[in-house]
Amino acid sequence: MHTTKSTFIRARIEPKLKRGAERVLRTLGMNTTDAITVFLTQVTLQNGLPFAVNIPNKTTVAALDERLNPRSAYKSADEMLGDILKSR
Repeated sequence: MHTTKSTFIRARIEPKLKRGAERVLRTLGMNTTDAITVFLTQVTLQNGLPFAVNIPNKTTVAALDERLNPRSAYKSADEMLGDILKSR
């Protein structure tokens, strides 16, 4: 069965994310349209997202926040290492 593709999807994403994804997809022999088609096919077949989606716990949220907004309570690397080694 051959169907004609005639519906468009438009999405705004960060250019760096798009370039990175396109690089990976090229190594797989795919383009963005192919990847979106695979994704939407799996959503339809599985009647949901084709991967687990969980609400992060407080520890994960704190780690993500620290990664995205780095700040340090330590005045030096030695102070930080001392604290890490003390907790072992």
